[in-house]
Amino acid sequence: MKKVSLKQVAPFLILAIVAVASLFIPSLPLFNDGGKYSAADIGWILVATALVFLMTPGLAFFYGGMVHRKNILSTMMKSVVAAGIVSVLWVVVGFSLCFGEDIGGFIGNPTTFLFFKNVANGAPWELAATIPLTLFALFQLMFAVITPGLVVGAVAERIRFTAYTLFIVLFSLLVYAPLAHWSWHPQGFLFKMGVLDFAGGTVVHISAGCAALAGALVLKRRQSHIQNKEIPPANIPYVLIGTGLLWFGWFGFNAGSAVGATALSVSAFATTNTAAAAAGCSWMFFDVLRGKKPSVLGFCIGAVVGLVAITPAAGFVAIPQSIFIGVVAAIISNIAVYYKQKSKLDDTLDVFPCHGVGGMVGMLMTGLFATKTVNGAGNDGWFYGNAAFFFTQLKAMAIVVAYSFGVSYLIFKFINFILPLRVTAEEEELGLDETQHNEKYLQGTLLVNGENGKLVEKPVTEF
Repeated sequence: MKKVSLKQVAPFLILAIVAVASLFIPSLPLFNDGGKYSAADIGWILVATALVFLMTPGLAFFYGGMVHRKNILSTMMKSVVAAGIVSVLWVVVGFSLCFGEDIGGFIGNPTTFLFFKNVANGAPWELAATIPLTLFALFQLMFAVITPGLVVGAVAERIRFTAYTLFIVLFSLLVYAPLAHWSWHPQGFLFKMGVLDFAGGTVVHISAGCAALAGALVLKRRQSHIQNKEIPPANIPYVLIGTGLLWFGWFGFNAGSAVGATALSVSAFATTNTAAAAAGCSWMFFDVLRGKKPSVLGFCIGAVVGLVAITPAAGFVAIPQSIFIGVVAAIISNIAVYYKQKSKLDDTLDVFPCHGVGGMVGMLMTGLFATKTVNGAGNDGWFYGNAAFFFTQLKAMAIVVAYSFGVSYLIFKFINFILPLRVTAEEEELGLDETQHNEKYLQGTLLVNGENGKLVEKPVTEF
């Protein structure tokens, strides 16, 4: 039997300990409705929760289609595995850290909902009074799942799988949880400052974008990047499928953040679709303006940038202004990608220019175009005469960027200290599908009889 190291044993051992500990958590009766919940709101948020979950495999297709063929499966796996790791972590302690009893406006008490204690029969969340606490917790879980998955695109094709699984855990506990508490808990310090983030522009996209930048800097450049080798996307139809799933799921992401089947959820649904459509066209037409041909990839990336930018603003801005937000965000991210490509930064799939910069644009656009006409619980932006609110958003953006980048950089450095963060040069050359997972992506090839009767792989183009 092959000898295994402590590093190989540790993940299974930790999961086993959690599984055994769960046996000693008392079972509690489910909540007693008593007529206080809305069936319509429960139905819509159940659907919205499922839609947000769908974004994770959507992201896997989106990223998987853009990398080299030898790294498709490893890239997709890193996005999808977050659904497993974060789901367990969320029940154990993640929900408590985000939404538990406040500790100094910075973090939730980890014992408040430890192992979902008092969730099944607990009082509803104070800002979501018409749905059970369990449903609110599950809806928020889906946001926590996709956030570390976004970082994959920046570190693809060179990060070790075991190192990335550890990153998911540390990022979720040390970056995502504090930001969620600051922004969405009524006692969080950004919430009390009056900062608005309807569905995760700061908590999800700026945090992931800045973590992506930190990861790219710590991991350094791929050999293909150093050699200026152009790597065409492996499967553009995958990118298109991923974009469709992301766009579809984003309706739950944004409209579901109204936490009810209300007029606000309808408005957020409309602003989400409009911004995505405008951004996709903007990116594509801006490429044409610069002498390129209109491309599937360009429209897809632009649409996702529009979805990112409208996320913090979706429930605070009117539908017409969402066109402007989508158009401007796509142009700014397109320019950011252009200058990134001229630099030595190896952010494989442009996560920072698209998600990081797109999230920043969206946060500032919220400061410009938010209006109490759409959402009385929000604020009026600079465009409606309230410049102070814009600068509140700007200040919060600076805080979130500094915290997300700084802590994520330290996380990557720490992981690299205790175990290899990056694959070897030989593994990078062979591809991570084979070296990390012992699997191969065979679409576009045929297995044929070769020498000595062995099956060999041949590109379809040879036939």
